Parts: sequence; structure tokens; C-alpha cells
Amino acid sequence: MAQTDPMLQAPGSLQIIASLSPEAGGPAYSVPRLAAALRPWSPSVRLMCLEGGVSGGDLEQADAPERHHRSTWPFLNQIGWSPALRQAISVEAVAPCILHTHGLWLMPNRYPAWARRKPQARCRLVHSPRGMLGAEALRISAWKKRPIWHLWQRGALAAADVIHATARSEYEEIRAAGLRNPVAIIPNGIDLPHPSAYRQGGGIVAGQDRTILSLGRIHPKKGLDRLIRAWASVQDQLPNWSLALVGPAELNHDTELLALAAQLGARRVTLSGPVYGDAKWQLYGSAALFVLPTLNENFGISVAEALACEVPVISTKGAPWSGLKAEDCGWWVDHGVEPLAKTLIEATTLDQSTRQAMGARGRAWMARDFGWDRIGRDMAEIYRWCFAGGPPPSTVELA
Repeated sequence: MAQTDPMLQAPGSLQIIASLSPEAGGPAYSVPRLAAALRPWSPSVRLMCLEGGVSGGDLEQADAPERHHRSTWPFLNQIGWSPALRQAISVEAVAPCILHTHGLWLMPNRYPAWARRKPQARCRLVHSPRGMLGAEALRISAWKKRPIWHLWQRGALAAADVIHATARSEYEEIRAAGLRNPVAIIPNGIDLPHPSAYRQGGGIVAGQDRTILSLGRIHPKKGLDRLIRAWASVQDQLPNWSLALVGPAELNHDTELLALAAQLGARRVTLSGPVYGDAKWQLYGSAALFVLPTLNENFGISVAEALACEVPVISTKGAPWSGLKAEDCGWWVDHGVEPLAKTLIEATTLDQSTRQAMGARGRAWMARDFGWDRIGRDMAEIYRWCFAGGPPPSTVELA
């Protein structure tokens, strides 16, 4: 057992993130789950976020995070200014521990670097950008991000002992930003639901509508407008199919998408709010196909969830899922309306048994390569290396 072998023990860590609200996307699941996966390898793992950054969703599996007040002044509140969180991090930094911050642009992503640079600090710093250095992500609110990058975000990243990427594509984004730190490439993991959790959804029933599902934030970077355009171009060829877009809406994008669907005459398209827990797994189980048309994604937890539920996946090359083709459980397609439309036709014209076999291969792939036990061990190895030095772990790329 890992707990009985002192050679495998990692230093304690503080996992720091601005928000754990499910509306924040994948990190609301992956960060608490990483913390849980580290506990067999580390004497202490604590999770910190800002007050108001936790709600509902699937957080029941994780220990409760420590929540800290943020400023009530409008601008300071918006950037996550929290003297209480800064003080809590500074107190921990004088001990030999890992400060692991997740995300960019907010003060919880700045405070650990401040603490790391203090003369009395004995901590080490790991920084996970969580996809926020992607080209499409940087274009959104670029007028805000550019000054923050030059004022302190680049310096905060440069101060990290290790930067964590969840895929080779994110590693390349880190290098494109001019950062020369060691980079650990460790994917997110997935908890495989029991088959009974998603097979209750009903699956494909002859003579009924067959659902093409896209689940995640309703946000411009997700490329859902392209999916609606692709659907509108093929809907007449797929009379027994429907398209369901599910997730929390941001920037009024749901209204924009509904207007686009009406303009194009797209039929059998629904938009609905987020689902969590058992309802989420049942929703995956009711789908025949899953589509992620994203412009840019560092991982794409919804792809892993769909595969874990034995649903074949169509993903654009904006997400790092080239393995869909290699594992024969989906399609990894170029950006644009035409590639999506072509693949929708190809996928929907397969017979049901072929799609089911693809889904089974997808679940087997998730079980083999994306288990949290392995990911927790790999991250613990990074934490040990931050203090012990020596040859880098196999997951680390040096500049």
C-alpha cells in the first residue's frame, strides 16, 4: 500500500482555485478529484477556494473546501481579491509543502507566486493553467487579459517550479507563451459510473428520436454555433434524430444560439440548463452520439464522461482527443461546419451494433488510461521531484 512505503510519500499540498461552482466547467470536478487521488500518497491535501465559489453539482465526493472571503468592492471582487486567502497561503508557504494553483487571471492564481518568493518560504509552486492559454480562450475578453498578463500573470507562471498541462496541445500552448519552466503532462481522470447509472437513460429505441448530445458550458468558445449550422444542413437526412445542447449558459449565448437555429430553420434542437449527479449519467445514457465542437479545450471532461458511458464521440481538433480514432471509439475532425456535417452523416448511418461496439471500446480506454489512481500517483511523483530533484519523472518535458 502506498501509505506504508515512505519512499512513495509526497509532500503535503494546498490545492488553490478561485471557484468550484459547477458552472465554472471541468475544473470544478477535476481539481477536487485530483485532491482526493493525491491523499493515498500525501500526508496532507487541502483544498481552498473563494467564498461563494462552491455550489451543488458533483462535489459530494470531495472533502469540503476551505472557503475565504473576497473583497466586496466591485472591481476587487471581480478579480478575486481576498486578503484572507492570501494570508492563509502565506502561512502554509513557510512549511515544505506544494502550493498548486489552478487557472489564470484571478488573484488566487497570483497569491501562491507571491508566497513562493518570500525569503522564509520553503514551499514549491505548481501551476495548472487549465486550458486558459489556448488561442481561442485568450481571444475572449482579450482587452482584460493582456494587461493582466504583463502586470503579473506571466510572472506568476514563470515562478512555478513546474507547470502542469493536461495534454500535449496544452504543453505547446505553454511554450508558445514563452514559458521555459519544466512542464508535467498529466491528463485529467474520470470516475467510471456503474453501467446501471447510465443505462437507465433508455438508450436507442427503434422508431423513436435518437439523440445527439453536446453537454457543457453554453459559451462561444465551445463552437456550438457551428454544430447548429452543421445540424441544419443534414437534418432532412436524419428525420429520426434530434440535437440536445445541455449546460449552463454564459454571455447570453443560449439566446444567440436559439436565434441562429430559428434563422436557419433548424428543427428538433433543444437547449436546456445544466444537469448533475445521477441525472447527468442518465442523460449520457439516453444519447446515441456525443459531440464536442469546441474551438479550444485543454482536456474536455465531457468527452471522457461520454466515453465512460459507452457513447461514441465526435470531437473537433480543438480538443486533445486524437485517441478517438486510434481507439476506434469516435471521430477527431477538423474545425468547420462541413467536417461536422459530414461526420454526423457518417456516424448516424452506422448500425446500432457498430456504435455500441465503439462505445464499449471507449469505456475500456477510459478504464485503462484515465483512472484517478494512476493520475494521483503521477502528480505525487511531480511533487516529490520538486523537492528531491534528480532526473525528471517521465511525465516531465524540459525546455
